[in-house]
Amino acid sequence: MTRYVVLLRGINVGKARQVGMAELRETLTARGHEGVRTHLRSGNVVLDSPLGEAALARDVEAAVQERFGFLSPVVVRTAEEVAAVVDADPLGAVATDPARYLVTFLPRPPGKEEIAALPPADVGEYRVVGRELYLWLPDGVANTPLAAWDWDTLLGVPGTARNWNTVRKVAALAGV
Repeated sequence: MTRYVVLLRGINVGKARQVGMAELRETLTARGHEGVRTHLRSGNVVLDSPLGEAALARDVEAAVQERFGFLSPVVVRTAEEVAAVVDADPLGAVATDPARYLVTFLPRPPGKEEIAALPPADVGEYRVVGRELYLWLPDGVANTPLAAWDWDTLLGVPGTARNWNTVRKVAALAGV
C-alpha cells in the first residue's frame, strides 16, 4: 500500500459539481482504498492504495463520475512527493502570506518550450518545478494579474491549485 494525496479539480465551486466529503470517503473506501480522509470541501483526499498513480487517478475519476454524475480531473501525488513540495518551497523567501501563495499540481511536467515561453510577471512571482507551478500573488488571487493568466494553455497541461496553508495541512494529514 502506498499513501497518496489525491486532488480533485473544480468541485464544490458555487452550486455546481457538488461532492459531499462523507460520500466521497465512503465511495473511495468501497472501491478498496484504505484510511480515506479529506480536508476541506475542495477535494483534498489522503488515502492508502495498492494502485499506481495513473491507475489511482483513473479510479477516482471514475468513482466521482459514477457517484456524483460528472467528470472531475484528478491529480495524484505520493505523500513523499507532497512532503518534497513543502520542503522545496521555492518562493518561501518572498511569499509572506500563505493564503496568497499557491501551488498548482500538474498531472505531468510541462514541456521545456512552454516553460521557456512564459512571460515575465509584472506583479508577483512564479516558478515551475517539475510537476508543480508555484505562484506568489502578493495582492491576492482576485487582484494579482498573474492569477488571471490562463496557466492551462500557457503550460499545455491543466492542473489544480491549492494555497500554501492547504498544502501544508494535507501534507500533515498524510503524515509527512
